[in-house]
Amino acid sequence: MFTGLTSLSVLAAILLATGTPASAQNEEEVREAAAQFYAALNTLFTGDAEPMKAVWSHADDVTYMGPMGGFQVGWSAVEEIWEAQADLKLGGKVEAVDMQITVGRDLAITHNYENGENEGPDGVALSVSIRATNIFRKEDGEWKMVGHHTDLLPHLYGE
Repeated sequence: MFTGLTSLSVLAAILLATGTPASAQNEEEVREAAAQFYAALNTLFTGDAEPMKAVWSHADDVTYMGPMGGFQVGWSAVEEIWEAQADLKLGGKVEAVDMQITVGRDLAITHNYENGENEGPDGVALSVSIRATNIFRKEDGEWKMVGHHTDLLPHLYGE
């Protein structure tokens, strides 16, 4: 049986395979959408969730399985978790490393590492080095995030 990340990746690969070949422009647009997501993530660490809300689709089928654990489905649940994470004011910065992009006509996937650091409650830097899969959908001519899945971070989910 497939697990969350595996089945999500398989479904996305099937959907990508059925679309028309992507143009180089689509790949560049997805690369820019991913850059906007990571910029929004770093802004989120300061306590501001608004840029994160702007990069996401607000549809009922969006999903989030982030470093705190859990599985949120639908924009209202995803928005709530981003607001909760902004309230943590984690500080620090992460960046996408070794990004691989697969682009279809209206759906795209990025796989990469998220490397960097956040601040612990005592101000000590906590290392971040996790794997991430991001799914984007073209909506009204713009690439919006519809799925984000990462490894767990022990300092965020309590182990």
